[in-house]
Amino acid sequence: MFILVLCFLTAFALSYLAIPHIIKVARDRNLCEEPGERSSHTVSTPALGGIGIFCGTVFAVVMWTPFQFFSNLQYILCALIIVFLVGLKDDLMPLQPVNKILGQVMAAAIIVFPGGISLQSFYGIFGLAEALPVPVFAGISLFVILVFINAFNLIDGINGLAGSTGALVAGVLGCWFLWAGRVELAVLSFGLVGAVLAFLRYNYTPAKTFMGDSGSMLIGTVCAVLAIEFITVNDSLSASSPYYMHSGPVVAIGVMILPLFDTLRVFLTRLFRRQSPFLADRRHIHHLMIDLGLSHMQATAVLTAVNVLFVTLVIALDAVLELHVLLALILGLASALTFWLHRSVVRRRQLRGWAA
Repeated sequence: MFILVLCFLTAFALSYLAIPHIIKVARDRNLCEEPGERSSHTVSTPALGGIGIFCGTVFAVVMWTPFQFFSNLQYILCALIIVFLVGLKDDLMPLQPVNKILGQVMAAAIIVFPGGISLQSFYGIFGLAEALPVPVFAGISLFVILVFINAFNLIDGINGLAGSTGALVAGVLGCWFLWAGRVELAVLSFGLVGAVLAFLRYNYTPAKTFMGDSGSMLIGTVCAVLAIEFITVNDSLSASSPYYMHSGPVVAIGVMILPLFDTLRVFLTRLFRRQSPFLADRRHIHHLMIDLGLSHMQATAVLTAVNVLFVTLVIALDAVLELHVLLALILGLASALTFWLHRSVVRRRQLRGWAA
């Protein structure tokens, strides 16, 4: 436990002290993100906060992970270096989408193959066949990691949201890994939490810096690793263990509900409208919150509170409801809340139109 406190404090301190210097260099070199049609900020702002998150997380993890627990952490760190460099390149000089995806695939492949971090079955979801070749589950794991990386990238549209969500996810799973005896994953979790919380000090409105793709992709990669490892480690526990979750995959989905459901909803909406799923637009849930009249901080607070509600819900009902019932409940609740929000935005626009 003391190691986790030291890891958290180290990551927090390094990130907290580094980011002001990163902001200064970015402004001196004119490395700032300018306001645009889809952006929700109105002034030129540095978008290199991900450098501080990366440095704080990696330094703290390497420093405080006990050698005997290092396990496959080396592959995770190598993957983080790749997504960080790809994201940083995109922050400084926009990459073609295909090159960005290739970098993400390379990082995911390192995690899955030499790292051995992969789903082993469907864990009872939808009653799908369990006895499938290992390459099938490796491919599914690659896809899951890519979804997580891009999901966090897509919710990074207003101040504080991606950072708050990443800190919540890593904090919840980090505590579980500590109780389950997976020290290296707990260290990784608390290292990320410390670095992200320090970054948020400079990202709350008025934002002094954004995390950029280097930060959001890093958070998405770590959360993907934590989610997959949570599911596989949980499956290896005895059902009598006090830390065993009867619906492990659904609990993971509930913890990650905000980025995962929003990404799924937006992609399906675009496909339904016969548009490219990668088309940039303002359909994300944080855009709806802003259109409803909330400020960045109000929207972030509400969405984070909703995510906390889902975390509490899946943990409280895990031993009560059957896996598919719990999955249907959280997806149905997320759909209902999103539908209500969308209708509220439509009504507000209509009222403003009539008033005009």
